[in-house]
Amino acid sequence: MLERQRYFTPAEVAAHNTAADLWVSFLGRVCDLTPLMNQFKGDVLLLPVMEFAGKDISSWFDPETEDVLKFVDPQTQCMRYYTPRGRFVHVPPAGPRCDWATDFGEPWWKDERYKVGRLSAKTRWIRVINTLTSQEQRLEVCSEETLAEILQRYLRYNSHARSYTWKYNGIILDMSRTLSENNVSDEDEQLQQLRLDPDQFTPAILLHFNDDLTEG
Repeated sequence: MLERQRYFTPAEVAAHNTAADLWVSFLGRVCDLTPLMNQFKGDVLLLPVMEFAGKDISSWFDPETEDVLKFVDPQTQCMRYYTPRGRFVHVPPAGPRCDWATDFGEPWWKDERYKVGRLSAKTRWIRVINTLTSQEQRLEVCSEETLAEILQRYLRYNSHARSYTWKYNGIILDMSRTLSENNVSDEDEQLQQLRLDPDQFTPAILLHFNDDLTEG
């Protein structure tokens, strides 16, 4: 069975915004470029990547080819990569160069070794309410995530979350399914059309204590 890929929110990607811990997203994928930063440390070709640390750089790429955008150089009439923010690592120079290595294999934007997951196409907010303690936690989650994956996010707030039954509108949720598949509908678009604040209508997931099987 193939391992299910992980989804990330834009906020999670944005948290990795330093040269020592650098992520970017593009065309729906999330990449950890920290090893690339370490490999080319001090190289000026890292500057465009560092400028967009923690951000989405989909505008750099052609969604059909998943390669860097290209254009025809009006002076040479040759096809070149379009890099308005400056040439970056693995992009070839404009002309022949004897100091540019071509034996690096796949460029980083096609190298699966840097991929850590997918960027959520739509995030949503939920309220997780512990009915035993009345504690409430707002969580931003990915619409593609199952309840089991959302539980993993919630563990930082309640390490015993697996000892609870998760319900919505009195119905036990299927932890192997997403919120939408559990009929926890996403009404953000309708609320915006009605000019209502979505924060005032955040769905509440209720946690009912079973038995603390995680203790000990």
